[in-house]
Amino acid sequence: MSRLIASRKRLLRVRHVQHSQAVSAVMSARDEASQIEDNARRIAKVREELFDGEGVTNGALLASRRELAGRLERAGRQLDGALYDANRRIDQRDAERIVADRDREIAGRLKDKAHAAREAQREARLAALPSYRRMQNKGLEE
Repeated sequence: MSRLIASRKRLLRVRHVQHSQAVSAVMSARDEASQIEDNARRIAKVREELFDGEGVTNGALLASRRELAGRLERAGRQLDGALYDANRRIDQRDAERIVADRDREIAGRLKDKAHAAREAQREARLAALPSYRRMQNKGLEE
């Protein structure tokens, strides 16, 4: 019975590590998504500020600003796609975390069940002893 308990404890430790890894993966995916969001905001801000300056402008300056604005717009669209992918990864990692958490809880219940079975077996052995042996064992336990 103690082998079973040791096996259950080992399984519980493994499940706990798997759960920790899944939580870490979710956090890194969220960090990645927040960095992408921050970059998208910064690009949008730069694009807005590009045409805010009122002053002397000539055709070449307007053309270069327009080209830069187009490039910033394309970069923003690419970041939108990357953000969508990052959010999908977050959802996937969160689903993996939920599965790992469930497996960890199951392993904990199995370990508790093995402990209860060992205690029940001990009690059954004590109950099967003749009464004079029980008295001797009871005296030793106290």
